[in-house]
Amino acid sequence: VQLQASGGGLVQAGGSLRLSCAASGRTFSSYAVGWFRQAPGKEREFVAAIRLSGRVTNYADSVKGRFTISRDSAKNTVSLQMNSLKPEDTAVYYCAASRYQDSYFYTQSTRYAYWGQGTQVTVSS
Repeated sequence: VQLQASGGGLVQAGGSLRLSCAASGRTFSSYAVGWFRQAPGKEREFVAAIRLSGRVTNYADSVKGRFTISRDSAKNTVSLQMNSLKPEDTAVYYCAASRYQDSYFYTQSTRYAYWGQGTQVTVSS
């Protein structure tokens, strides 16, 4: 499966962005999809994930209540709605997919075999 992340950009603190992860090659329906981010000089960290069958979700504590991960079955995409953005949310955001549905529960990036190219999110103060 090939993944394409989009939707990043520059936004002021308190603003919103919506990231999208589009899949090609096969449908997402039985996968887990996650979003990770990496800021300069920092390790890649888990942001959110969804188990596409059943639509169960998991979030990092730092984004709970501000970010929402969701699936659009018709478009074969997974979105990350990001509200109340903070400067510390600035990073390159990556979407990833795993054939193992329960990967959504874990925060380790090694659980995910398929990765998109990343999209830059910059939040100014």
